[in-house]
Amino acid sequence: MRKHHGIRRRLIFGLMTATLVAACSTVPVTGRKSFNLIPDGQASSLGADAYRQVLSESKTITSGADYERVVRVGRALAAVCDEKSFEWEFNLIDDSKTVNAFCLPGGKVAVYSGILPVCENEAGLAVVMGHEIAHAVARHGSERMSNNLAFQVAGMGLETLLNEKSAATRQLVMTAYGVGGQVGVLLPFSRSHESEADHIGLIYMARAGYDPREAPRFWQRMSADGGARPPEWLSTHPNPDNRVKQLEAWMPEALKEYPAK
Repeated sequence: MRKHHGIRRRLIFGLMTATLVAACSTVPVTGRKSFNLIPDGQASSLGADAYRQVLSESKTITSGADYERVVRVGRALAAVCDEKSFEWEFNLIDDSKTVNAFCLPGGKVAVYSGILPVCENEAGLAVVMGHEIAHAVARHGSERMSNNLAFQVAGMGLETLLNEKSAATRQLVMTAYGVGGQVGVLLPFSRSHESEADHIGLIYMARAGYDPREAPRFWQRMSADGGARPPEWLSTHPNPDNRVKQLEAWMPEALKEYPAK
């Protein structure tokens, strides 16, 4: 019996290792090795479906200076990013209370009107849209889904390793594993995505001709409007002060991409 358990454990770990190696790819700009089990076609289909649902439930702005600015900045960023296969779409959602934007897999971008006052100018809008476009180009959404799947598989693997323990002991350890994984793996991974999107977005806005020095100023404005926040280790977003420091550290690289200098 123990021999069979040992063989099964080795098979599980071997399969997980092989899957990890096969699913690794390189993120543009940063060169980080990423883990992604979700095919691009499937991710884009999921993104398009979600995008249509959001738009159907929202009031969109389809003309005027703000709309034209969103489309203009979006197209400029899409033209210089490291992804040419996306079918880009840009929409402005009329919601003054929502200070946000997003880009779903496949290049489906939406900006909420509530973030425009914080942007203040076109370069500020490029900070926001560059960051969101970077998430899509880096396949962060797919990578998050892949890591959640791997997290669940790892949990099953641990349960297999504990199958000779009592039910009570197994439940305690699995609960501890879930808490440890949530704080120690999933949340920090989300923060790393946010920082990576800041970095890639900074390069893209510079390539598109928007002054990257606006990025720290934008995040300082966001911080001033953000209110109380949880500790960084329990947040999916970097601390605003740390975010600005990182942007300043990447600024020499970005300025090399900025035509106007």
